[in-house]
Amino acid sequence: MADDQHEEVSKKVSAEEEIRRGITVMRRVVQGRSRGIILDVYWNNQGQLIEPNGHTLTSFIGALVRNEIPITCDDWRNKELNESKEKIWSEIKRCFNIEEERRGFCMKLAGKLLRGFQTFLSSKFLKDADDNFVDAELPKKYESLISAEEWEAFKSKRQDPVFQRISATNRERASSPAYPYRKGRVRYGRLEQSMLQKEESSETSLPAHVLWKEARVGKSGVPQEEVLHVYQKCEELSQSLSPDDTKGILSRALDVPEYSGRVRGKGFGVTPTSLSIKKGKAPSNRELHARLEAMQAELDALRREREASASTVYRDASDKNSINCTFQPNIPEGISHCQLYLSSPYYRMVGKGKVHNVSGVLLHTRELPAGCLKVSVDIAVEPNAALPYPSDDSDATTVHEAVGSFVAWPTNLICVGYETPTKSKSKDNAIPRHTESTVSRKELQENEVSNASAQQKKEVSNASARVKSSGAKKTVARKKPTTKYRSCLRTFLEMTDIPTGGVRTVHMEVGIFGFDYDQMIGNEDFMQVFSHEGIGVTVVNTYIR
Repeated sequence: MADDQHEEVSKKVSAEEEIRRGITVMRRVVQGRSRGIILDVYWNNQGQLIEPNGHTLTSFIGALVRNEIPITCDDWRNKELNESKEKIWSEIKRCFNIEEERRGFCMKLAGKLLRGFQTFLSSKFLKDADDNFVDAELPKKYESLISAEEWEAFKSKRQDPVFQRISATNRERASSPAYPYRKGRVRYGRLEQSMLQKEESSETSLPAHVLWKEARVGKSGVPQEEVLHVYQKCEELSQSLSPDDTKGILSRALDVPEYSGRVRGKGFGVTPTSLSIKKGKAPSNRELHARLEAMQAELDALRREREASASTVYRDASDKNSINCTFQPNIPEGISHCQLYLSSPYYRMVGKGKVHNVSGVLLHTRELPAGCLKVSVDIAVEPNAALPYPSDDSDATTVHEAVGSFVAWPTNLICVGYETPTKSKSKDNAIPRHTESTVSRKELQENEVSNASAQQKKEVSNASARVKSSGAKKTVARKKPTTKYRSCLRTFLEMTDIPTGGVRTVHMEVGIFGFDYDQMIGNEDFMQVFSHEGIGVTVVNTYIR
């Protein structure tokens, strides 16, 4: 009996003598903080600690955990630990230059280090060589960290049958790994960093199976045959599997299940989310609101700029004296016939009337809005178009409802036009014109091109008649296979500013219709093609071109 007690005591003493290092307090970090030295820490693109100072931060967190968290803690998520966790995080920020978003990683690392410290105490002081429980006293080395009550509660927990059963299962599972890790305290993050630096590679990360193989190479530098076999299988799978495959290549090669929340072969801190989503703090509601306001301001500025440049889009290009319809920044004084335009969702004429540019004029006893003139609406070209400035004194909200009344209209959307009668070259070609009518550039182009198209069709018809009279055989044209032209055309339209009021010009050479001009195409022309209901001259001319 005495021999057994002597043997037990000798084992306890040898266990303490075996640990010759003192308690880690990270004195260098604390003294540096006193001198105002704050250490920078670095992270790889997967959110893992790397050098320089990665290992220092890990050791510092371990020292804080041993000082602040009792060894009897069984649940790291216990809310009673919040105060101690807050103190740990405050101490970390005092000594290291670290972002707030890294707190989650540091707290997870602290929990892992606490469990490691508990395992260390159990294996070194509470077990003999045969893994039998030893009722040891509190080691003198840790008397400053662990109270006698905590030590007794810790020993009692280790003697619990449920705990011992779970511990035995885990110990057996980890006792003989098929592919043991051989890099000691150098974990995957720093191992990957050293490999990239050694190879002088510009890559920021390595495949999981490459890291896994390197982590199982010992001091000899030669991997085992079993490790090479798994690595070769991973290489083959990487060539055949789809990038969208959710199960990792390494898990397939090892034929083991893939656990949620972790990535096999990447080490602590790497999750499926960290691999697929870029790091960065999610913007707050206030930041999102500020961005939306800035985007709205830019959009309003672009809209004002586009409305201001409306005159260049619809400027009359005719060199004849028969028409003069232009957007004028300075509307002539007095009352003038005009066309009324809107710029949203696209530029188009919505009505005709008279603009009253008279000094001191009021609209329903009220001053006009800035940048507007008083307009009387005579004709509604687009009846359901909304008025740019609905009157508060009437129920009119559309152009049709405003016919016969006065409304405010933006100056840059008023086209003042005059038309004078001209002499025709022959009586047969005379075209009656009414004074005080207005014609837009697009209407004028469509009329001219329509006449040219009719003349061209007439010539083609005469030529066909001559062919028939000469006895030529009629050739039946084969119907071309249908294409996805409308889908392609719609895709093109969505990539431009045409749906929001932009226009495009197509140059028509002299050889097409007998004269040279630019054909304007707007959103309404595309809509005619998409709807297949009725198409205008612009669409026909563009198709001929």
